[in-house]
Amino acid sequence: MKTLLKIFLITIVLTAFFHTSFATIVEKKLNYMAGNTNMVGYFYYNDASKVVMPAVIIVHEWWGLNEYPRMRARMFAEMGYVAFCADMYGEGKVLDNPVDAQAAAGELYKNPDLLKERFNAAYQSVIKFPMVYKSKVIAVGYCFGGSVALIAANMGVPVQAVVAFHAGLADFKATPEILNTKVLVLHGSADEFVTAKDVTNFKNEMNNIKATYTFKEYKGATHAFTNKASTEIGEKFKIPIAYNEAADKASWTDMVLFLEKYNLNK
Repeated sequence: MKTLLKIFLITIVLTAFFHTSFATIVEKKLNYMAGNTNMVGYFYYNDASKVVMPAVIIVHEWWGLNEYPRMRARMFAEMGYVAFCADMYGEGKVLDNPVDAQAAAGELYKNPDLLKERFNAAYQSVIKFPMVYKSKVIAVGYCFGGSVALIAANMGVPVQAVVAFHAGLADFKATPEILNTKVLVLHGSADEFVTAKDVTNFKNEMNNIKATYTFKEYKGATHAFTNKASTEIGEKFKIPIAYNEAADKASWTDMVLFLEKYNLNK
């Protein structure tokens, strides 16, 4: 009888523990405007949190707001962030081939004011969210999204940090505005989309204005090394991208340490 009672009490304690420790990650769709364009984003956060949390704006690859950035958003939410998947194309557009993706991304690269407008619309949506610690907003971007995050900070959108995974760095010219942002660039040494000249120029530009940045390079990693779908996509379209598990894990760890260093993790 005592044994059964003991088991019963342990079961109650464990049940209470799991209910309080592993709350549900909530997803909320948000329609917001950038100029005259309807944007479709997604918030992710821990519904058990009773305090304001730092926020992460996640910017998608040139494929658009597909499942990949949303998966990363859930990972951030599990770490205690409010994560917001931003839409840079409008209407939540998703593209399935590199020709259309390059064209969509190219429109924003050619028009940085439009890029800033759309990123800033996401930023404004985030700081208006009641659960967000407004002085701790981070931009995290992948490929095209990494470039977008760097450009937006360089144009004065006041994010506290940028983490750019396998971002394009071509023709980067640092401005005084980026001095307000801590920058982490996570780069694959075998990335054929980013030349050695691009890397040198980026570092020189940041050094010349004494910007706070960290540049991490992962041996043998190609463009898009964090996305498990990259190998199949690269083979399908004959483009030099592939998943690299070691670089994926190492870059995530480097990001976590970077955010902890600047007290952006809580």
